Amino acid sequence: MAQVHLKEIRKSFGAVDVIQGVDLEIDKGEFVVFVGPSGCGKSTMLRMISGLEDVTDGTISIGGRDVTHLAPSKRDLAMVFQSYALFPHLTVAENIGFGLKLAKTPKGEIQRRVSEVAATLQLESLLDRTPRQLSGGQRQRVAIGRSIIRNPRVFLFDEPLSNLDAALRVQMRLEIARLHKSLQDVTMIYVTHDQVEAMTLADRIVVFRAGQVEQVGSPMELYRDPDNVFVAGFIGSPAMNFMKGITEGAEVRIPGLGDATIPCNFALPPSGAEVIVGLRPEHLSLRSASSPITVDISEQLGGVAYDYLHTSTGERIVVETDGLDIKPAGEQVIVEFNPADAFVFDASSELRLR
Repeated sequence: MAQVHLKEIRKSFGAVDVIQGVDLEIDKGEFVVFVGPSGCGKSTMLRMISGLEDVTDGTISIGGRDVTHLAPSKRDLAMVFQSYALFPHLTVAENIGFGLKLAKTPKGEIQRRVSEVAATLQLESLLDRTPRQLSGGQRQRVAIGRSIIRNPRVFLFDEPLSNLDAALRVQMRLEIARLHKSLQDVTMIYVTHDQVEAMTLADRIVVFRAGQVEQVGSPMELYRDPDNVFVAGFIGSPAMNFMKGITEGAEVRIPGLGDATIPCNFALPPSGAEVIVGLRPEHLSLRSASSPITVDISEQLGGVAYDYLHTSTGERIVVETDGLDIKPAGEQVIVEFNPADAFVFDASSELRLR
């Protein structure tokens, strides 16, 4: 399998710069996920790697070979799209083996390799069916099988699960994770806007915003050690709560949480300066007591519940609690947390203060 190296990649559409100097190395066998909001450039970056989009400036190397200006067919990679793009009149076996047939591979070899791929993706009992006889998850597996059979050096996935319902997305996430392990060190690059997919699938996550890479790291590195407000808010579900803090010497006071304080062992702006305090919902707990903080609504999800509150300063926050401990709307509560779990960010640059 191949290493992918992106060096100073830029993409412009006229005067609009959509990718702004991206540098990235993806090791052999890695599962790397590009994540970010719509319009951040992640799919454009994937299309440039595949050769479906021209590069304005920079270099793309796959396995040490410069492929920047090569046609997609010359890059030795396979791409799985959001749409299945299956031939409706062909069977599952014929769809999977279609590329080999075009390459005039002997019929016996096609049958052998189709059988191997079908076994990997648990499609053996479906080989004689046509796409209209398959569920959405089965069709996506056939599309993946059509890519696997070519034995490419790199797999590219462009939001392959976005057309599936919630239950099928969970199932297909597991299928793709198992696939990566079974294919033994295959390099995969996966694009999604869903941070849950990113967290559950990736060896490393690349967080994009406005054509730039905000941070690269393992899922738990980004969760535990975000560089800025954007990454902190994007990684984690429900999203991190952000509140106004005021510096007081070596501490940060949070007016909205009853002037709770956070001792800091790193440099802070001068006393009286405003900062941003980040608190994850799962790091907060509630205690019923007379307080200006009240519960707006609670969502009961079985094992967990989400309590939505408004603070004395009008800020809105969410708290993840035990599903058996439901707080009624209007109840007054005190929000408690371990100060070590809090994140502090500069109010103007939104960079993490460490």
